[in-house]
Amino acid sequence: MRKRTLVVAGYGMAGHRLVEEMRTGNKGDADGTWRIVVLAEEPRPAYDRVALSSLLSGASARDLALAGPEVLGDPRVEVHLRSPVTGIDRAAGTVTCAEGRVFGYDALVLATGSRPFVPPVPGRELPGCFVYRTVEDIDAIRAAARPGRDAVVVGGGLLGLEAAGGLRQLGMRPHVVEMAPWLMAQQIDAGGGRVLAEAIARLGVRVHCSTVLRGIEPDANGRAARVSLDDGTVLDAPLVVFSAGVRPQDELAGPAALARAERGGFLVDRWCRTADERVWAIGECAAVEGRCHGLAAPGYRMAETVARQLLGTEGDAFTGADTSARLKLLGVEVAGFGDAHARTGGAIEYVREDRRTGTYAKVVLDRDGHTLLGGVLAGDTRSYPVLRALTGRELTASPDTLLT
Repeated sequence: MRKRTLVVAGYGMAGHRLVEEMRTGNKGDADGTWRIVVLAEEPRPAYDRVALSSLLSGASARDLALAGPEVLGDPRVEVHLRSPVTGIDRAAGTVTCAEGRVFGYDALVLATGSRPFVPPVPGRELPGCFVYRTVEDIDAIRAAARPGRDAVVVGGGLLGLEAAGGLRQLGMRPHVVEMAPWLMAQQIDAGGGRVLAEAIARLGVRVHCSTVLRGIEPDANGRAARVSLDDGTVLDAPLVVFSAGVRPQDELAGPAALARAERGGFLVDRWCRTADERVWAIGECAAVEGRCHGLAAPGYRMAETVARQLLGTEGDAFTGADTSARLKLLGVEVAGFGDAHARTGGAIEYVREDRRTGTYAKVVLDRDGHTLLGGVLAGDTRSYPVLRALTGRELTASPDTLLT
């Protein structure tokens, strides 16, 4: 049997899961049919990007590593670091890397991930400005941190709040700037966002919502010194961290004549296939039926879907992602699940808030008040497992009882 070559463009968490599924998942490639060539952009093998913030509290890059000797020493797998794919020749079935090497493929899986979004504001390239995406980014932030000084984090989502928490642990006084009316606006509602903001404010993290960064001004040495916001606020900022979302890294699409989704990302079907039967896309760069998914879990499911096809085993198409989340941010527990924003027609919201204890709980019910559609918890998430399990089902008790 002729050995076939699978090229994986990118070696982040989704790419690593694909390699693992090909090696060992569901018996893996037991017959040794595939040679796997991994072309990584970063200078290190796959690591747990979700745990990046732990590097600011004492963890090492080694603690985050996903690819151990069992992968890197597998004779079926070749990993080439600092070798991003720069071109695809679909007719020839080859990819070209930045250093000029060319690799042929029988199957190509694009797992190029995403890039941080940096708002196009004056001063964004000044020394002292950082993004929050790689181990190297975190190392640079840690080296630039100055205890006792202010810092500004642009973005009040999950990564932004983790960055603020890390800067606080480094002794800095962080500000969080968020254009939405409240923090974590995608996962929780206004009430939960208010409780979260009040709780982290008590820890010394100052929150500025409903405003955007207007510009960054330098000091006499040309380094970032202060930021101005569109509400007129000026903040001292010798260190600025951009954590305002990501954009799919899909630059290979145009030259390779691969379709992009309207909002970016390689356009693929429910099986993660492009229009080219030999090319797939997974993870944050993949727009499944037009929609990108920015969490690790959907990327893993996409990787499993593609691996089953390549190995010729039974598997399911990618049908979407569960966006429910239970998090602990700067020591504050928050959770959002199901229809957290009550967007279902006729939905009923039941809210219970205790300002004294700093807790907030909301469940969203259908128009008849019998079926749980979703909810938000902040300050106390002990009821999350039960509520999450009940989502989409008829209530087994009153909302008050379930939230106790």
